[in-house]
Amino acid sequence: MKIKWGILGNAKIAREQVIPAMQKGEYAVIAALASRDLAKARDTAESLGIHKVFGTYEELLDDDSINAVYIPLPNHLHVEWSIKAMEAGKHVLCEKPFALATEDVRKVMKVRDKTGMKIGEAFMMRCHPQWIRARELVRSGELGNLRAIQGFFSYFNRDPLNIRNIAGMGGGGIWDIGCYPVNTSRFLFGEEPRRVVALIENDPGFGVDRLASAILDYPSGQAVFVSSTQVASYQRMLAVGTKKHLEIEIPFNSPVSRPTQIFTSDTFSRDSERELITIDTSNQYTLQGDAFSKAIIDDTEVPVPLEDTLKNTAVLTALYRSAGSGGWEKVTV
Repeated sequence: MKIKWGILGNAKIAREQVIPAMQKGEYAVIAALASRDLAKARDTAESLGIHKVFGTYEELLDDDSINAVYIPLPNHLHVEWSIKAMEAGKHVLCEKPFALATEDVRKVMKVRDKTGMKIGEAFMMRCHPQWIRARELVRSGELGNLRAIQGFFSYFNRDPLNIRNIAGMGGGGIWDIGCYPVNTSRFLFGEEPRRVVALIENDPGFGVDRLASAILDYPSGQAVFVSSTQVASYQRMLAVGTKKHLEIEIPFNSPVSRPTQIFTSDTFSRDSERELITIDTSNQYTLQGDAFSKAIIDDTEVPVPLEDTLKNTAVLTALYRSAGSGGWEKVTV
């Protein structure tokens, strides 16, 4: 059995990464694409071999042959169209950040519970074997007691028309990429931060955060990260325990053409002296699509349910509050 998916929107991430990856999956078929620009949608559909094209999102949701939808729309539209999709009888995989406020996540949870549809946030890296292996290493005690996590995620984008630089569309570095070290530090610690503090520099023209540093205070330790939309592209995650440290070389945009690598060591050593764990080549978007589709088929939990989304959103909103208050903010769900 394969789940028939529709795509709401013609976003770059959908065209270039998610759709081609899901088309390689065992349990997913991309059956339709909807966009408010019908001509561009037809071009995308033709290039990717998608047979149905719609000029409105409503038309796709009215198609009874579609089982589930993937939503890569701008951040401020995620909640609205997730609700409409579930009310139309579609399961939903929605891009991150799912919502810009915890109350919006709760609102969607009520619709989920009422309709019985499955819905989840597209933190694709949670399906990648390198992150599953990293968490296994932490839980096995090989690192000792996990005490500190350090992250960095950045790129350079000064395009005023890019949604990441438009405040009214939920733009800003923390929403776009800071959410990753928040999510993965929660994933490794296996617990929630109690309080957070953040220092944010906003772009004077765009009015969105372009450089942010954050500290997350967990019961078991601390996580710190930097995110930026206006420095050189870079990403890395480091977890340090009482016995060893663990470093994920390419934690978020993992390559699909070669294996990924995890480094571990019990000392400060040269790269050649570190223990190397090689993770077989895989496409995290393919894995995500199959995992979500299988959850529909088997009626099991989706990879990143809204309960997790609610907690992640609580951290992100607390970081923005901290930048405004200039002090520590409690994380309240």
